[in-house]
Amino acid sequence: MGQKGEETRGRLLDATQRLIESGGYFSAGLNQVVAASGAPKGSLYFHFPGGKDQLVEESVRRGGREIARLMADLGEDAAHRRPADMLTALVGLLAHRLEESGWRKGCPVATVALEMAATSPELQKACSEVYHSWEAALAERLAADGHPAPGHAATTALCLIEGALVLAKAHRSREPLDRAAHAIASLL
Repeated sequence: MGQKGEETRGRLLDATQRLIESGGYFSAGLNQVVAASGAPKGSLYFHFPGGKDQLVEESVRRGGREIARLMADLGEDAAHRRPADMLTALVGLLAHRLEESGWRKGCPVATVALEMAATSPELQKACSEVYHSWEAALAERLAADGHPAPGHAATTALCLIEGALVLAKAHRSREPLDRAAHAIASLL
């Protein structure tokens, strides 16, 4: 695929990710994706012959990789070497991102997981794999830091963050995220 094809594919994924983060699976209709991306409708079917579910699945995975990259980048910063510091910084960045988007951009996975896990095995699997990758990365960092129960702590931290994102979105307040960051720092 040439550069133009990659750019078109990227625009379609970007538009889908924005739509699913702000309104979920059902707000990312194919017509909405085409309109938001500026790509021709034929390009959508060329790049995603599996249709909407393939497009959403790849968007979820892509969003998951972006958050994983953010965690890795934060962990490389000397100020965030300790897992608690890295997670506190991550929560701060997610809170800023959510607030800056007018409370629309929460987790790139959660809304799809909540809406589609019971009805689409492919989307459920994609969401599960993203969450597992985040948990594994956190557990690895915690184990390297000498935490006695890295797997449990990673799952707990992820639950705190995901729940706080939902509450922050519902309340239109970063307070739940600030409280989650405090709880994570105390936990770890």
